[in-house]
Amino acid sequence: MTRPCATRLLSSIRRAQSNRLRPLSILVFEGATNGVDRRAMSTAARAKEEKDPWWREAMDRMRNIGISAHIDSGKTTLTERVLFYTGRIHEIHEVRGRDGVGAKMDSMDLEREKGITIQSAATYCTWNGYQVNIIDTPGHVDFTIEVERALRVLDGAILVLCSVGGVQSQSITVDRQMRRYEVPRVAFINKLDRMGADPWKVLNQARHKLRHHSAAVQFPIGLEEEFQGLVDLVELKAYYFHGSNGEKIETADIPQHLEALVAEKRRELIEVVSEVDDKLAEAFLNDEPISPAELKMAIRRATIARKFVPVFMGSAFKNKGVQPLLDGVLNYLPCPTEVENFALDQNKDEEKILLSGTPSGPFVALAFKLEEGRFGQLTYLRIYEGVIRRGDFMINVNTGKKIKVPRLVRMHSDEMEDIQEAHAGQIVAVFGVDCASGDTFTDGSVRYTMTSMNVPEPVMSLAVSPVSKDSGGQFSKALNRFQKEDPTFRVGLDTESGQTIISGMGELHLDIYVERIRREYKVDAKVGKPRVNFRETVTQSSDFDYLHKKQSGGQGQYGRVCGYIEPLPMDSPVKFEFENNIIGQAIPSNFIPAIEKGFREACNSGSLIGHPVEFIRIVLTDGASHAVDSSELAFKLAAIYAFRKCYSTARPIILEPVMKVELKFPTEFQGTVTGDINKRKGLIIGNDQDGDDTVVVANVPLNNMFGYSTSLRSMTQGKGEFTMEYLEHSPVSQEVQTQLVNQHNVDKSS
Repeated sequence: MTRPCATRLLSSIRRAQSNRLRPLSILVFEGATNGVDRRAMSTAARAKEEKDPWWREAMDRMRNIGISAHIDSGKTTLTERVLFYTGRIHEIHEVRGRDGVGAKMDSMDLEREKGITIQSAATYCTWNGYQVNIIDTPGHVDFTIEVERALRVLDGAILVLCSVGGVQSQSITVDRQMRRYEVPRVAFINKLDRMGADPWKVLNQARHKLRHHSAAVQFPIGLEEEFQGLVDLVELKAYYFHGSNGEKIETADIPQHLEALVAEKRRELIEVVSEVDDKLAEAFLNDEPISPAELKMAIRRATIARKFVPVFMGSAFKNKGVQPLLDGVLNYLPCPTEVENFALDQNKDEEKILLSGTPSGPFVALAFKLEEGRFGQLTYLRIYEGVIRRGDFMINVNTGKKIKVPRLVRMHSDEMEDIQEAHAGQIVAVFGVDCASGDTFTDGSVRYTMTSMNVPEPVMSLAVSPVSKDSGGQFSKALNRFQKEDPTFRVGLDTESGQTIISGMGELHLDIYVERIRREYKVDAKVGKPRVNFRETVTQSSDFDYLHKKQSGGQGQYGRVCGYIEPLPMDSPVKFEFENNIIGQAIPSNFIPAIEKGFREACNSGSLIGHPVEFIRIVLTDGASHAVDSSELAFKLAAIYAFRKCYSTARPIILEPVMKVELKFPTEFQGTVTGDINKRKGLIIGNDQDGDDTVVVANVPLNNMFGYSTSLRSMTQGKGEFTMEYLEHSPVSQEVQTQLVNQHNVDKSS
């Protein structure tokens, strides 16, 4: 080949690679190549490119997964092992290890001290040539928003279940969140080395309590202290884990004494999968032999369609069963292009659009989590379509702002690695982008917004104030930052007392934030008694007819409103409804919004105990205005006074948050514990036996649950545990209502 020709050929290869085309296989012939050969080669390359774009293999070899479970099921321990076996970390540290280092994913000091995960942490690793993005989430119900936003952006999940505790209350909550976001999942029954481990009991609980269509894909070789390894029911091989950290896997034949059991469990697996997969069902009904490859493909199809949950087993702490679980993630969970993600087109009245999920489309990404880093605000993005490069401009669809991407990073817990570009399917973080959690970014060619995530309402409030007057600035800065980062953390001002009120998901949630203010901002805060977020509502219809008239020289104020208020049903999706039923122009239409605003403002504080009024419908039927003296302010004030006047005749009641509490304690303490629940005005709705333990489910008013953890420990000699989550707001008894009203009047007068 002549030198100029060879130079041209090399430069075209470089150009192709810089355009991110797949490297082409090129045959170099001695001597000159004619034009026909070159044309034929470029046509073949174009055809190959159209048939199989450059990103196809990269997308097929990517998994975005979350690890979720009940408290203390071993999520963070499992993630630590995954990072070790994939080479991301070089030594294993335990969650509450004696070396004081703590697990990699628990990067916050508070997490390492308390041995719990508070924030979801993102990382990535490589396993058998596949890139796996992992988010480790908290198990505590107080940090449920972290699980919510992780599942919103993931393509698959591992649901970790404890082989002793089984399906617990938070397992049910997490599974419900997975269903809400239609996330395919695999289950991992952990802690098979513990006393009382019973994976088959847990599998049955998953089928009944979680309504999983599931079956085991592995069989344990021994349990408790004798747990040695696992049999793969798909490949029909036995795996043993050796080495100081279980990194050496020995493949062997199935032990003879287990052959009959393994054959039975494999048949059960094929039966369960064939119920939801027609291809496998045909082979099963015709009694054809089913190869491991056919079974694997059937499990993959059923899992991605969310019709089946494969169940893996092991012990993360004892380094057994983690590598086969990673293989299961690659084999059975979907890649980004196999998941359907929808956006709402703002140019077409929020029409639902199915995103292609490929890098070739327009850029679309969702900011799902914010964090205040050392270099400013860190925004976590899940890219659903297109490519983003460092230095590119992107548009925040929610605000319309055009933003330059100054720095693009991939996260590894609290460490970061700079990258130049990222494409669809990846989870990355950007610096210096001012936005809110849940904002959508595009390249400007489309106006899509991603559907938002479900944010639960806070159930508990605390009054906080800085001890020192000088630290007010830092205190405000901390509250603003935490409010921006966590949608379930709210900050408000009590108009009567002038105190700052913080609201959240529970005692632990608020305690953690008060502690973080002290540690991260060096501000000591005084904390008042926890305050329950009561609500008020009305129980009967009441009419109003109010004239607001004020004359003090010059233009006066004049506004008259007539109508009635009535209760909405307790299961109504809206909590406040305003209806204008005025016929004609008794009140000019430009004053109607001011009247609605006045009623909304009046509903912020009921006259019983000063808490917001909900489930109320206000209907405006008549009114009067003055050509000169009527104004928006006059009608707004008329609405406020009209509401206050008729509210007391509508028989208002107080609603209190009721929590669903699940308790587990030794049966010997059953009488004492259930007696205490009754004393706290709890309603017991379930009572089960789990080995030597009793599991009680009860609905208890949150106001009666303060300090319950201490009481439960003292009643059960430290052996009892409980979890609680918000259930609903329900009316209080007449006696409690009188107490609350009297207390409110005393506080007001003092």
